[in-house]
Amino acid sequence: MSKESTESAEACQESKAKQCHDCLGVVFATLLLRLWLGVRALQTGIEKFAGKVMSEQAVQIDGEAYDADLTEVASTKGYALDNYHGIPESMKDTFAGEPLMMGWALKVYDFVLGPALLILGITILLGIGSRVSLFLLGLLYVSLTWGLILIKQDSGVAWLGIHVIMIAMALNWSKHNRLCILKKW
Repeated sequence: MSKESTESAEACQESKAKQCHDCLGVVFATLLLRLWLGVRALQTGIEKFAGKVMSEQAVQIDGEAYDADLTEVASTKGYALDNYHGIPESMKDTFAGEPLMMGWALKVYDFVLGPALLILGITILLGIGSRVSLFLLGLLYVSLTWGLILIKQDSGVAWLGIHVIMIAMALNWSKHNRLCILKKW
């Protein structure tokens, strides 16, 4: 083997080692993006089932009721199917008052939003059709952005814009996506 071919082979190995080193960083970045986006969607979907449970108890001093008529109200957060609200109650009237907001779309969103976020969060976390799941989550965020633009919630629009940029980054790096159950889509 000549000296030139040996040097060429060493240069090739160094190049491959450098590519592998760079590739590992992109793999970790892709995994972190996928985890963040999946957890964000999953927890947002779970929060659609959150509600408050109010309780009224007698005020106690030294472990005994001070006065049966003197009570305190406490609330605790709980999750149940009965608490489900796709669109928060406080925003329903605002959306309904918008002339460009279609009434049927509000009903669809109110029914579908929570389950859609749960399903997309799980599929992104597990890597089931990651690219399709990320694309659908991006479309969902774009549609939510449209609604927030209508009611002039500029901070929410900015946050969703950041989410869409993160999804675009994850899609751009999808060839480096690892730990997937179904990688094809």
